[in-house]
Amino acid sequence: MKFTCSQQTMSKALNTVSKAVSNRTTLPVLKGILIEAKADGSLIMSASDLEISIRKKTNALVEEEGSVVVGAKLFGDIIRKLPNEDISVSTSENGSVIISTSSSEFTVVTFPVDEFPKLGEREEGNRELAFDKDIFKDMVRKTSFAASIDESKGVLVGILTEINQNSVSMVALDGFRLSLAREKMTSAEDDRFIISAKIMNEISKIISEDESEESLIISMGDKKAVFSIGDTDIMLRLMEGEFIRYRDIIPKENDINVIIGRELLLESIERASLLAREGKNNLIKMVVKNDFLTITSRSEEGNVREEIAMEKTGDDLEIGFNSKYVMDVLKAIDDEEISMKFKTGTSPCLVTPVEGDAYEYLILPVRIPAM
Repeated sequence: MKFTCSQQTMSKALNTVSKAVSNRTTLPVLKGILIEAKADGSLIMSASDLEISIRKKTNALVEEEGSVVVGAKLFGDIIRKLPNEDISVSTSENGSVIISTSSSEFTVVTFPVDEFPKLGEREEGNRELAFDKDIFKDMVRKTSFAASIDESKGVLVGILTEINQNSVSMVALDGFRLSLAREKMTSAEDDRFIISAKIMNEISKIISEDESEESLIISMGDKKAVFSIGDTDIMLRLMEGEFIRYRDIIPKENDINVIIGRELLLESIERASLLAREGKNNLIKMVVKNDFLTITSRSEEGNVREEIAMEKTGDDLEIGFNSKYVMDVLKAIDDEEISMKFKTGTSPCLVTPVEGDAYEYLILPVRIPAM
């Protein structure tokens, strides 16, 4: 194998595929990147941790086709440290890789190519969906934080994506909060799948780094999916299991409705949480009364009181929350004003837009001790 490629092109490709390199594995080859130089002048880099596999195609001057697996960290560090010029990569007779520029030369040992896992391909008959990449990134940002991080909770570590003829929804929940984002989108048929929130966040990062104007293409099989953007393919396993019937959890009737400025509320809770952190459960208390929402928090270190003007319909209310859960929601929303709906001091709070149904966030309350 022998090819020449610019340092910047190789660095960008390595940054993308390295997201699938396994750091915790007993299989040394999974710490590597497969590099394939093709006779047609294409250079393909691939990595896999058996949960997610990433393949990136780019161009190079290929003098001799071939393939090799190199240690991802060492090879990547070398390429990133080299000057911005053309790099020559070739294999020696003993199978090592030689990396050379006008002033540097490295020789690096390799892994057996035949031990590298076979990566999935798009299969004929798979369902295909075109997804606007900016909408996808925004929906992942608005939902992924609410997925569970406890692997023992099965599909709750994932994001459920539901596709209907006129809309797409993403849903995540962890037992303490629920996030739901909706967007208008046209699809020929209904579909639904669950993918780990961790993997969805990695896909979102890859999309952010992609400079093409192309849409995200999702090719769906029964157990696997391929996400394609530009010259990058991301192969992954779909999560199996029944997602919680989240529509049954979202309250349909709420007697108390508060309309309030999102930024003011976030800033007030951030200040109150400075003391909430010192207590238990990051607890803050909200008092909804007359035209003001009052936020208080108390710990052994001191106490705080914040007051914000609001519009309210319904009765007065006292309710407690984990401040982090409320802040996570407010940071995910872009609207200037939000609607907070309550029923009782022990019922979940539902956060929605003032108009429309672009998102719904459900936050479970925390019991308020004597404060």
